[in-house]
Amino acid sequence: MAQIVLVHGAWHGGWCWRDVARDLSRRGHEVFTPTLTGIGERTHLLSPEIGLNTHIEDICAVLTFENLKDIVLCGHSYGGMVITGVADRMAERVSSLVYLDAFVPENGKAVFDLMDPARVPTIRAGAVEQNGVRTLKPTSASFFGVLDAARADWVDRTCRNHPMLAFEERIELSGRWRTVPKKTYIIAARYTPSSFQRYRALAEDPAWAFLEADCGHEVMVDLPDWLAARLDEAAE
Repeated sequence: MAQIVLVHGAWHGGWCWRDVARDLSRRGHEVFTPTLTGIGERTHLLSPEIGLNTHIEDICAVLTFENLKDIVLCGHSYGGMVITGVADRMAERVSSLVYLDAFVPENGKAVFDLMDPARVPTIRAGAVEQNGVRTLKPTSASFFGVLDAARADWVDRTCRNHPMLAFEERIELSGRWRTVPKKTYIIAARYTPSSFQRYRALAEDPAWAFLEADCGHEVMVDLPDWLAARLDEAAE
């Protein structure tokens, strides 16, 4: 049995891991699916100060207050920024990192620095003010390749605006996150072109395990059972 912390991406919330978490629980794991401040059911906490650092602190607090150790830490998409920051600060508590079609940031980089440059102007142009905060409107489930109508409707109904500062704030890393013993990258094979295809290079890196999910970007929505099995393996 392992302790597994699942960190969602932009616009989502802990809700998106519902089916994955159920499967992992049936396998005997203890699963945590926190929602980052200002998003999902915590959208009422949105404020101008909320950025990437806030979200890193959110997950660090979960590890501290739940006294989690030797954990599997998985981040989807934007969540890759968050789990890297958490592991850099608390590497001693993390035994396995799983990047799910996610950013693997370098020190001093922001999400906008890592995105496909052709997409950045569109994302910025879609910014809207919400309660005095600059936010980014959700990208549709269809854009991310969700084909099942019911699941796409679930994603579109439940996603919420994301604080723009989280995409602008640069991450500060010491490099300690690289000392985590086990690192896995899962790429969404059918989500292309995307900002994540560059990470195919990790397939040649002996420090990483590299896997492909036969679906679009929303792997936890499209292939929850498959993903739960991969996370189970990451916990071994």
